[in-house]
Amino acid sequence: MKLYGRAILLVLLVAALAWSFWASAGWLQLCAGLALFLFGMQCLEEGLRQLAGSKLEQLLGRSTATPGKAMLFGIGGTMLLQSSTLVSLLTIAFISTGLIQLAGGIAILFGANLGATSGIWLLAMAGQNLSLSPLALPLLVLGVLAGFNGAKSKAAGRIVLGIAFIFLGIDQIKEGFASFGGELDMGAYQVEGLSGQLLFSAIGLVGTVVLQSSHATLMLTLAALAGGQLELGQSLAIAIGSNVGSSVSTAVVGSLGGNRSGQRLALAHVLFNVVTALLAFVLLAPFTGLVLWLAGLAGFGDNSLIQLALFHSLFNAFGVLLFWPWQGRLAQLLVRWLPESVEPQVLITELATPGPQEPPLTRARYLSEQALDSVDAAASAVMQELRHLGRLSLEVICHALYLPVAQLAQARVDEALLRAAPDARALDAEALYQRHIKGVYGDLLSFMGRLELPLDEAHRQFWLAAQLAALQLVDAVKDAKHLQKNLGQQLRQPPSTVRGAYVELRGHLLALLHDLHELARTELSDEAWSARLHLLDDEAAEFDRTYRERLFAMVRQGQLDGLQTSSLMNDLGYVGRIFQSLRNVLLLAEEQGPLYGLRQVAMENTPLIVVE
Repeated sequence: MKLYGRAILLVLLVAALAWSFWASAGWLQLCAGLALFLFGMQCLEEGLRQLAGSKLEQLLGRSTATPGKAMLFGIGGTMLLQSSTLVSLLTIAFISTGLIQLAGGIAILFGANLGATSGIWLLAMAGQNLSLSPLALPLLVLGVLAGFNGAKSKAAGRIVLGIAFIFLGIDQIKEGFASFGGELDMGAYQVEGLSGQLLFSAIGLVGTVVLQSSHATLMLTLAALAGGQLELGQSLAIAIGSNVGSSVSTAVVGSLGGNRSGQRLALAHVLFNVVTALLAFVLLAPFTGLVLWLAGLAGFGDNSLIQLALFHSLFNAFGVLLFWPWQGRLAQLLVRWLPESVEPQVLITELATPGPQEPPLTRARYLSEQALDSVDAAASAVMQELRHLGRLSLEVICHALYLPVAQLAQARVDEALLRAAPDARALDAEALYQRHIKGVYGDLLSFMGRLELPLDEAHRQFWLAAQLAALQLVDAVKDAKHLQKNLGQQLRQPPSTVRGAYVELRGHLLALLHDLHELARTELSDEAWSARLHLLDDEAAEFDRTYRERLFAMVRQGQLDGLQTSSLMNDLGYVGRIFQSLRNVLLLAEEQGPLYGLRQVAMENTPLIVVE
């Protein structure tokens, strides 16, 4: 029903736009110019991202050594990309995945707000009488030609096309306002005092939220101001509103991402822009006087476009000066206001004693959409989610052995516990797999498949290693599911030769899990670490050989029959495959360790699956 309602709404919207275009040629030209301008911004952003590859992310990662460097990155990145929203979202992605700290992210946001004023200066300096279309036409040709000569050339061509479309859009917007001016005169809507300021600020805020670009909003404002449809005071209020609107996208992404660090940065952005806007309102008269005085000194006393750009820069700079001494304190307050939530434990007692309502599936915790804006942020999110999947996988395997997860960290195996029968509340590994593994694994694969950014060789290798590690973890759980069937059946029987053989198999796998778990946590040199892993391989192979020999000896002595031996041989194979899968995860992690520390996939101790 909702889909049907949306379709009707979309049809009505398209019909309304079509009628408005037919009714007013000026309105059509204005909207077409805006579409060209936004498309040019998109081309420019995509081209710069493709051309830079991961260099922008690497620079961001190194830019937070000091607050000054972080602010300079915010200024430079926004001037280059001409999108403070993109820089803000990229910063949220890095903070959410732990690649940079909150204080550095706040300084980057300060710089992004300052950098956003550069585009308005360029538009204002171009003026209303300068036509950019003659420059745009050759750029269109060059941009298209560049697209036929390799990936880097294609990215550069997209940048050139973006600039061309921006130039065309600016001219179309100016011409649209010129022809549309008789039909729409905002100067006629005079509302005095604070009410008028709030009205036009709301127009700037809504325009920026709808267009997702404060540059586009201010471009329209400049064109309307130059065409006489707006007065200077009204345009200043719109500029204030557009500043607040630019933080709305950041706030929405930060709040929906579910990560506390991202939410804190989003709140910092909103606080900065809202407080700066409120102060600009309170000091609007002094600010306006200062702008007029400075513009007069520079010889731009009659140029309202330059005055608007100057005002936009001044009140943003004022906000940075106001917040700069308090950025450390602000970071502390944000942590206090939005503390880290205690990591929830995965409670699955409902599987042992089914209730009237099925519990929800366990899903990925760390794969936020904003992480897909950066290769490094996406890789860091994948690494965190692999740790989550690794913890779940180890615990499901422990439950398949009918052993508490705490046994993984024990140096000595509790023999009485090994020989004990399964608890009455023992959980089924198949149900655990369906409830806790499949959803996380599916989310992980979906997330990795949605990354569309270009990868360098190191990141391609990491991506492949992460996919293989996830598959190995899932394979280990699947083998544990099969092992649990015979193990549970035999452990519930009275003491016998076959039961003793399963107890030995159970203890062997627990010892291997313990050794792998400890190896993942150990800080060793590469040579020592590899030697320890090979030693585990040798120990596993030796147990496999001697265990088979003992099985056949017991067959010859009449202690085991053929069916019992077949079951034990099959389950010995499951134990071997579980070990091989988990050691392969460690080996993949070791190979990719210098990039993201993937070795820690199985490092956590806190139980996720708890039986109450």
